[in-house]
Amino acid sequence: MTHPASSAPFPLAPSPSGSQLTSWILERRGPKSRVNPDKVNAWTVESEPCAGPDPLQQASIWTLFLTNKECPWRCLMCDLWKHTLDHRTPDGAVGRQIDAAFAEIRSSGYSEVEERWLKLYNSGSFLDPQAIPSTDLPEILKRSSGFDRLILECHPALVSASLQMFLGQFTRSFENSEPPRLEIAMGLETAHPATLARLNKRMTTADFARAADLLRANNVDLRVFLLVHPPFLSRDEAISALHESIRFAFDCGARVVSLIPSRMGNGAMEELHKAGLFQEPSLADLEDASDLGLSMRRGFVFADLWDLVRFSRCGRCFDSRYQRLHEMNLSQQPRPRVNCPDCGGR
Repeated sequence: MTHPASSAPFPLAPSPSGSQLTSWILERRGPKSRVNPDKVNAWTVESEPCAGPDPLQQASIWTLFLTNKECPWRCLMCDLWKHTLDHRTPDGAVGRQIDAAFAEIRSSGYSEVEERWLKLYNSGSFLDPQAIPSTDLPEILKRSSGFDRLILECHPALVSASLQMFLGQFTRSFENSEPPRLEIAMGLETAHPATLARLNKRMTTADFARAADLLRANNVDLRVFLLVHPPFLSRDEAISALHESIRFAFDCGARVVSLIPSRMGNGAMEELHKAGLFQEPSLADLEDASDLGLSMRRGFVFADLWDLVRFSRCGRCFDSRYQRLHEMNLSQQPRPRVNCPDCGGR
């Protein structure tokens, strides 16, 4: 269901419940895509450096973008709702999605390698029973057998509320076999308090830290998503906030920090852009962010390269700059910036 857009200004002081801000966000949405509950939205096979003595060793990662009920949070910057169900995910559907995606991956010629990881990303929270039915967990976990690492994503509030239940099921599922290393990805987005409050995640940095502490206490690895240039901040403020956000993420025990450029495309972000409250980052901004993160040398730092061309302002140097970031993701080592005669690499 879509809502007629209103001309109401952005509520700069959202209510504690987020109801006013949620309504503002929903009113600016467009239509959803039609999705099949028995098929993933997409899958990818990519590489990522493994933890260990040789950071150049690569793991092959099978990433499945599951189809499920929309996340109950209505985050300001999110556009993942476009590919979700309006109702609870049917029982058994996630298992069928995984089986079909595995078959497609294997038929596409991807060979088995020594180190394999599985990411199950689901446009929301894996521990939300409306998105991933609890009764399906045994069958889903069975399908992760044989992988060396299982990476799931979840809102910090549900990590705090449901982690122990999930870990009990996880332990039972691998009583007779070697379990994959478990990793939970959580969206911090930013450690800038005022900006975080306006993103409608309905959490604080203290809430995030508590969830991270719970993961660490249960020997679960942490991956953190951060926005490059979130709304409401000037360029100088955004750079300072990102430095603090990376530091905070690693202080919380993050194994990985993933840097995601903020973007328009969900209706709400366009409205903020029109109001002068948001400007998409440039490719140079993401390069600066990657350079900053790697220079801290506290853990793995990855620049998100999906749809990267939209942030480029120069066709002449884009391919070289994309390749530079890709190589830095794999090597975790800095590379010289591209010196473009047309744009100067900016």
